[in-house]
Amino acid sequence: MHEKLTELKSRSNQGIPAADKNWLLGEYLDYWLMEVIKPNKKPTTYDLYESNVRRYLKPDIGHLPLIRLSVPTLQRYLNQQLANGQSVRKVQTLREVVSSALTRAMREEVISRNVAKLVEVRDVQNRATIIRPWTPEEARQFLEAALGHQWFPAFLISVLYGLRRGEVLGLRWSDIDFVNMELHIEQQVFRAGGEVRIGPVKTRAGERDLPLLEVIGQLLMRWAKQYGSPTNGLAFTTSTGQPIEPQNYTRAFQRLCAKYQIRRIRLHDLRHGVATLLKDLGVPDKDVQLIMGHSNISITQKIYQHDTMESRRVALDQVGEALLSANVMKRIASADGNTKEHDRHGCRQDCRQTHDTPSLVDQFNSSPEGKNKPATGIPVAGWLNEFLGDLTGNRTRIARMKTRSNTSFGGVQQRVPEVDASLLARRRAWLIGVVAVSAAVKDTRGEETGLAA
Repeated sequence: MHEKLTELKSRSNQGIPAADKNWLLGEYLDYWLMEVIKPNKKPTTYDLYESNVRRYLKPDIGHLPLIRLSVPTLQRYLNQQLANGQSVRKVQTLREVVSSALTRAMREEVISRNVAKLVEVRDVQNRATIIRPWTPEEARQFLEAALGHQWFPAFLISVLYGLRRGEVLGLRWSDIDFVNMELHIEQQVFRAGGEVRIGPVKTRAGERDLPLLEVIGQLLMRWAKQYGSPTNGLAFTTSTGQPIEPQNYTRAFQRLCAKYQIRRIRLHDLRHGVATLLKDLGVPDKDVQLIMGHSNISITQKIYQHDTMESRRVALDQVGEALLSANVMKRIASADGNTKEHDRHGCRQDCRQTHDTPSLVDQFNSSPEGKNKPATGIPVAGWLNEFLGDLTGNRTRIARMKTRSNTSFGGVQQRVPEVDASLLARRRAWLIGVVAVSAAVKDTRGEETGLAA
């Protein structure tokens, strides 16, 4: 009791009024869902939050006092959910629900901090979950398989435009402008509260106008004459004229893939495929964003656009075209067995000869002068490294020229002795310089020691 009074006094001194009720977490979540989420959020958002509260949060930690909910308690709970086999995304959703509720509780001055913002959930991506959209060939196979299906026009729009499932099912005849050849995306069909509903699109950016492809326009005109009026009602309905259950549309898509043995993907992955194909075709990212109906271009780039083996192949082919000259390509194409042997072992005869010869650095390190070389950090060290690099490069080039006596470089062979003599003179001068520098450094250090003494 004393500790509780002390805490209440401390909160009062901080200007935090005492809560008028000792909430349990489960009680507050119920209040938050009914009074905050349901009146102000979309039905689909309410359904998502309510499901997670009812199935996970209330049964597991709903009995805890709201004011006593701590970071360690919530961290252990989320870790246990991961250990029980829940996906990282599911655990992230649980944290988001709790965090949203606790943020509201802070505004109502029921609690002083949001502990959900302080817990951590590991963010890992399983390679098995990496999205691999259909290639254009796979998309063509699906459209051919779906030709005889009653919802073929809807599938065609999903594949070509990458519309969200609800946006396709929510198209009205009034949204299809056959005169100006435009498609207006304004509403969607979705399931919420146990029933199929029609409402506005996901975001304001989702309200968009798209050009109506001629092939789509011709198909929809025939569809309108057969199934509905071009001015009233939904373009795609059940046989009784009701909105299509979104999940039934997904099941029909998956059944077609299974029947015709087309690589299975999610229906939503068609959006990823369109965004990726537009990227590969060189369409500017801003145009792709508007076509997809994304509120932020980063969503388009980071989530919906994927690299493909073909795009990587094209990119590296362009690198090769830029860097490989016609002469190099000709030499590679006409390579003999010796070159193939080089490719296999990673070294030609000339570079093997060079590798067998100790470098000037190794020779110097093993010499008496090298054992007494100046310590690293003396200003001359950088110049010596650069000088060694020049000598090593020249020696390698000379060795290569020696091995080409039966090629068109025969004239160079006559100059090899001259260059060797020049290199020998430079090496001698270099060794003398190193010895002089070493002696100078020793003298300088001796003087400094004497001064210090």
